[in-house]
Amino acid sequence: MRTVRREEILPLEVYERSREEIRPAVMEAKRVRRVHVGGVLTFLFENPATIRYQIQEMVRAERMTRESEILHELETYNELLGRRGELGVTLLIELPDPAERDARLREWLGLPAHLYLALEGGARVRPGFDPRQVGDDRLSSVQYLRFDVQGQVPVAVGSDLPALRVEAALSPEQREALRQDLAGDA
Repeated sequence: MRTVRREEILPLEVYERSREEIRPAVMEAKRVRRVHVGGVLTFLFENPATIRYQIQEMVRAERMTRESEILHELETYNELLGRRGELGVTLLIELPDPAERDARLREWLGLPAHLYLALEGGARVRPGFDPRQVGDDRLSSVQYLRFDVQGQVPVAVGSDLPALRVEAALSPEQREALRQDLAGDA
């Protein structure tokens, strides 16, 4: 997948003036790439538009003007996109009750290794993930994953963790968005 280039990041003052015009298209890109699974997992498939927006928002929130800071954000966020044939995903574990969230994040410590994208024919692709997102006794509620689908569009996403066996089929609209991302059309 194509990464976000430095010249695509608007200067802070220009972005602030354009933000309300930019936001609707990005929210639509996120909407079609967001998959809710089992009422507690949200998979957001990233692409250059969603990553560019995240970088712009970080530049805005942190009031970044130094080139080194902006380049660091580019490098960090571009890693989420993965390489050619891969899909980058931000996983949100959404449990509103703090006590339940703490208990589940401890119970589900092995979750990243039990996540998958299902391909046509039934093959399951497991994610690559940064082990730093998993503590000694607790999982982070936000996970950054990369699935090497070798350019194939998944048909479903799920978890086979014994305590959390859930799966959601991708809609035709979602599959088409991911096909475009994998083809570099995004």
